[in-house]
Amino acid sequence: MAASKSSLAALTLGAIGVVYGDIGTSVLYAIKEIFGSGHVPFTHANVYGVLSIVFWTLTLIVSLKYVALVLRADNAGEGGLVAMLALASQAVKHKPELRRVLLVIGIFGTSLFYGDGVITPAISVLSAVEGLEVISPAFKRYVVPITLVVLFALFAVQKRGTGGIGRFFGPITLLWFVSIAALGVSHIVGHPEILGAISPHHALRFIWEQPGTTFIILGAVVLCVTGGEALYADLGHFGKRPIRLAWFSIVMPCLTLNYFGQGALLLESPEAVENPFFRMAPDWLLVPLVGLATMATVIASQALITGAFSVTKQVMQLGYLPRLNVRHTSVRDTGQIYLPLVNWSLFVAIVLAVVMFRSSSNLAAAYGIAVTLDMLITTVLTFFVLRYGWKYPLWLSLLPTGFFFVIDFAFFSSNLLKLLDGGWFPLMIGGVVFTLMMTWKQGRQLMASKQQAEAMDLNSFLDAVFVSPPLRVAGTAVFLTAETGTVPNAMLHNLKHNKVLHEQNLFVTVRHHEVPWIGLDKRLAIEALGRDCWQVVIHYGFKNDPDVPRDLATLRGRGCDLEPMTTSYFLSRDVVVPTMHQGMAPWREKLFVQMHHNAGAAAEFLNLPSNAVIELGSKIEI
Repeated sequence: MAASKSSLAALTLGAIGVVYGDIGTSVLYAIKEIFGSGHVPFTHANVYGVLSIVFWTLTLIVSLKYVALVLRADNAGEGGLVAMLALASQAVKHKPELRRVLLVIGIFGTSLFYGDGVITPAISVLSAVEGLEVISPAFKRYVVPITLVVLFALFAVQKRGTGGIGRFFGPITLLWFVSIAALGVSHIVGHPEILGAISPHHALRFIWEQPGTTFIILGAVVLCVTGGEALYADLGHFGKRPIRLAWFSIVMPCLTLNYFGQGALLLESPEAVENPFFRMAPDWLLVPLVGLATMATVIASQALITGAFSVTKQVMQLGYLPRLNVRHTSVRDTGQIYLPLVNWSLFVAIVLAVVMFRSSSNLAAAYGIAVTLDMLITTVLTFFVLRYGWKYPLWLSLLPTGFFFVIDFAFFSSNLLKLLDGGWFPLMIGGVVFTLMMTWKQGRQLMASKQQAEAMDLNSFLDAVFVSPPLRVAGTAVFLTAETGTVPNAMLHNLKHNKVLHEQNLFVTVRHHEVPWIGLDKRLAIEALGRDCWQVVIHYGFKNDPDVPRDLATLRGRGCDLEPMTTSYFLSRDVVVPTMHQGMAPWREKLFVQMHHNAGAAAEFLNLPSNAVIELGSKIEI
């Protein structure tokens, strides 16, 4: 029991550091942007109304939608939009047209994650460093350069992994939450009546009396739930109970105290609106507070970068992105990975955002569209999981999802007002990623169709070959093939040029499924074809690490024994040529060809031993 409590405490502390770092740093800029917009006059009633709206936004979107409802939709213990997409698509697999639409919607939502992944670190780190301006206006010109240096250092250490510094994330972020709560309390004690804003009637009165203003400021209010999606995405790392415990015991109370403390400060000193968070602190505390805020925002950014690596790997294995170089940064934790291309592409986009927008206020105008659209998509997918996956009655499925859809749509509509002021930036990034994903998926389907049309039946081919068999040589040949029951091009080339056949021949197909994990007991399916030939299918979930040699080794004792020193792996190295035939638009075909050319090596992706791989080329016209 003691060990169980210790483990729960450790997981809860880890969740505070990783899951809530992003939402914890939103206190730096949310209230500033709501009142700094100039749309809300400074009156006691308005301050109460805005605080009430912020509190109930946190309650409805985070506490009820994500913590209470969405966290229940785990896919074999995993969460996140990719896991939700897999759940929803499996739930409607008997409706192919609907499933296809949901897949496109889900992949678009996943693409938007990258747009959010660019804006969030930029606005978080910038808002922390802007605390220097409160110390002295002379520091204003150094804010952007210091932000860029901090971000570069953050991305430069990614290749070393976060195992070493990760253990400090929880304690530092916990210190951050305690600090922001203390700052809030220091001002609430002077105006304890401000806590009355918890009552929803203040929010409802503000909405009733100023509907137009309410609609406009929702685009800034949404800043208080930045990182809400991370709750669900990190489900697999921490589990439901630690995430819920961290939220209700630490995060929500500390955020509420800080927001209400900022409100109390504004009642007393309206001029503090230029930066209410840092204005809460006494002068002697400003320098350490800026340092702590910067550390907190770096940790929040780290969680998002790690999420980008994880999501990319999952999408890659679902077949929507080409193979990329994936490096494991931890021997013990297979989830700790580093993707160089994703890392530096994110960094370049974030630098572009910082240099273009130059302040957290300007970036706040860019933030919101992508994340609220993601929230909408999560709500829509949740409905299909409730209705078709869990078989709930229609009214019971519509009741919660319809309620949250209205709220999410209100936030999304308000954020559309910021489209020309910067909202286009994350949408553009998401659009580019979505185009790449759909082009790769459709291009692979065209390739598969072409190969299927030209393929020969494997059993018939083997029957013909063994009528007058070629010379058999010692060892095992493993032929990687995209489809079962067809002759691999690599085998045809091997017979044509080398005129030999190995003693043992395995025709291996690797399949990725829309589930996070597939256990070793369900990993392999083997079918004997006779004459020491076997058809093998290896199944992986989108979070499994493919390792063909490791999994083929489990065939020992099943009539097919592989000796690593005498096993050769044959792959087809396809050269894709775009044609004017029916398919994709010419520019997309050229894009696909370029993506295919630059894709990571299949041998590396499947963890094949480099000294035992033989690649034989073939040309495919699409």
